[in-house]
Amino acid sequence: MSHAFQFLFGYLPYVALTVFFVGSLMRFDREQYTWRSGSSQMLRKESLSRASNLFHIGILLLFAGHFVGLLTPPEVYHAFGLSAGGKQLLACVAGGVFGTLCLVGLTLLLRRRLTDPRIRKTSSSMDIAILGILWVQLVLGLITVPLSLGHLDGGMMLKLADWAQRIVTFRAGAAEQIVGVPFVYRLHLVLGMVIFILFPFSRLVHIWSAPVGYLGRSYQIVRTRFRHV
Repeated sequence: MSHAFQFLFGYLPYVALTVFFVGSLMRFDREQYTWRSGSSQMLRKESLSRASNLFHIGILLLFAGHFVGLLTPPEVYHAFGLSAGGKQLLACVAGGVFGTLCLVGLTLLLRRRLTDPRIRKTSSSMDIAILGILWVQLVLGLITVPLSLGHLDGGMMLKLADWAQRIVTFRAGAAEQIVGVPFVYRLHLVLGMVIFILFPFSRLVHIWSAPVGYLGRSYQIVRTRFRHV
């Protein structure tokens, strides 16, 4: 195992997570006026709704699936009667469906941002770059689906999960788990870490400000025009 391999899968995850959390905190503290989604709905509403819904639904479910799938110890899902192979099949089906939804929505959003003159004019280089990187990441993820379906013993899923769990629990030997993993999986992991590094410097930071608090409310505060009686 080379030093570059050890760095990419043993040390880069910690670099990415540090930049992700510390960078987000520093941006919120120092540049709150840039802490926004930068929506282009005011410029062109017609082509946004469907694409945005597909993208956000897909990416949120993909993130939840990756989070639970990679960080859940095997003993937990074995207790519910789910084998490693069954978990891998479930991940392939769910990942394929939600990944396709997300890719369709993202393709429409990227096309809209590149071809609409008004939206392109107000887009920064990072806006376009982060959409392009997410698009490549989704394609790589969908490429892994048929590869995973080719070996449903669950071995690949266990190796990737063991790598992720070693990273978050600060255990040694994480990079060794990626030895022998096909190149497309490794590229998918590295690009994912690059996205974490770029996160604080892009419009993706608006994820931290998701209006979760509104979900439990039974009322809404609105501002109406004053009427003299």
